[in-house]
Amino acid sequence: MTAPTGRPVEDFLAEVPNEDRRADARRLIALMREVTGEEPVMWGPSIIGFGRYHYRYDSGHEGDSALACFSPRKQHLVVYLIGGFADRHASMLARLGRHKIGKGCLYLRSLDDVDLAVLRELVERSVRVRRGVDQTSS
Repeated sequence: MTAPTGRPVEDFLAEVPNEDRRADARRLIALMREVTGEEPVMWGPSIIGFGRYHYRYDSGHEGDSALACFSPRKQHLVVYLIGGFADRHASMLARLGRHKIGKGCLYLRSLDDVDLAVLRELVERSVRVRRGVDQTSS
């Protein structure tokens, strides 16, 4: 992942061309702010992140990343979760609603298509793992 840029989140949101995508982004900001207790910060040119954690892989690679983050892209809202979340949380994903998954990414067309309580729980679990509170789910 990239580093915080200092660019105001509102400036970035103003450039998101789709009004519905901007509204969903603001809803995700509220959800992630509540979950993390952190304010939104731009990470790179298009990722809105909350908080920070340090990671270290078995390979020795290490760095810093946001505790919770997403990007309001043209086709989807991309929510970045812990790697392997699809295997660990299959029952929650079955209740989530319309979505696609990738390695560590959850792709949503609209927040109206998903159960926000389930989405919140997925974000909360990722944050707990990244904070080192829930080691069994890492």
